[in-house]
Amino acid sequence: MHTSKIAKLSIGLTLFTVFSAVLAAAQQYEIVRADYGYGNQRIDVTQRLRDVVSTHSTFRMGNSTFGVDPSPGNKKSLRIFARGPRGETQTFEYLESSTIDSSMFSAPSGGNWAGGSPDGRGDAGAYAILHAEYGTERSHVDVTNRLRELARADRTFRMGNSTFGVDPDPDHIKMLRIYTRGPDGRERMFEYPESSTIDGSQFTGWGEGNWGNEGWNGGWGGSGFQGGGDAGAYTILHAEYGTERNHVDVTNRLKELARADLVFRMGNSTFGVDPDPGFIKALRIYARGPDGQERMFEYRESSTVDGSQFRAWGGGDWGNEGWNGGWEGGGFRDHDSDHNRDRDDDAGQYVILRAEYGTDRNRVDVTDRLRELAQADRTFRMGNSTFGVDPDHGHIKTLRIYTRGLDGQERMFEYRESSTVDGAQFKGWGRGDWGRR
Repeated sequence: MHTSKIAKLSIGLTLFTVFSAVLAAAQQYEIVRADYGYGNQRIDVTQRLRDVVSTHSTFRMGNSTFGVDPSPGNKKSLRIFARGPRGETQTFEYLESSTIDSSMFSAPSGGNWAGGSPDGRGDAGAYAILHAEYGTERSHVDVTNRLRELARADRTFRMGNSTFGVDPDPDHIKMLRIYTRGPDGRERMFEYPESSTIDGSQFTGWGEGNWGNEGWNGGWGGSGFQGGGDAGAYTILHAEYGTERNHVDVTNRLKELARADLVFRMGNSTFGVDPDPGFIKALRIYARGPDGQERMFEYRESSTVDGSQFRAWGGGDWGNEGWNGGWEGGGFRDHDSDHNRDRDDDAGQYVILRAEYGTDRNRVDVTDRLRELAQADRTFRMGNSTFGVDPDHGHIKTLRIYTRGLDGQERMFEYRESSTVDGAQFKGWGRGDWGRR
């Protein structure tokens, strides 16, 4: 009799375990964000992961899945930040070469945390999209409709062949070209290399998809900007790469890169030199703005350089005026003085209204702390220690800076935890006379 009861209890426990496993498998977690890498060498793979789980029941995960090795020689991991069926958040982590069951995960049905503007509309961008093409100069396809679908689902996504369901020029690096019209009526083309992350916050009506209906006959080069990248406000005078104690002139090399690409990732291999081994280098681009004032743009080693803000970038007809300003620049040598702080840090186009740090479910106002940081540094690396708080333990936080542009429209800038914040695009950054309604 005793043995029979034990047997029945054992069967009951087995059935309960099986039932629990089935129930757990039936619960899907919505992918909010995902990154892949090792330590602080991680990349955002959110959109690529969503693509994979939607087309594979199970898959083996590694470099080939995401088309990149963010930390060669190290055992990487995939972290999936997800939302459960009852709204609870959970983090899943898988070591490289693990097999992942896609049935556990689903793609989100809408956009991310508050959209692209302070009021959550996601419609605060300055550029209206006319058309989009994906491919190379010799072979490209119209992806306007597909881009509209992606925009409605996500404000930010990673882009490549799988995104558009086509490889228009096999064995060649493709580009996504988004042709737009700015608030001043001028046309401008944004170009993204294959595998780039697209952020729709700068495009008007991005999430609504009410764009791209005007027709297009400009071709790959565009109608009014065949050279591309000529709508920027700043004319390049000179470029240096290195550290304060050891740097080299890379103006001519930058000109070559600009003719080939609007956006590129920068480091020693880009310039073919390591001017100060063992130290983190920077690229400094010295430029003159439309008001005649000089300004320096700085990019840390391994940063992505976007030439869209520089005039005649692709044409390369710049950097010919001569230069004797040195590493610190000619007109802004003493960054700590009030005079030069005004010159350097007040050339941005966006006035900061407020700033928040955290996640969708838990965030804090960091406007005052950001003002302190801005008065000390134009560029800084951002995270919990920066703001002295961790508003959502165990989850990736973001800094959101809500601003108003010169045209009166509001726009939100978002930086992931551990990102570098560059205050160059914000008006009055170093003076801190912002954030007061």
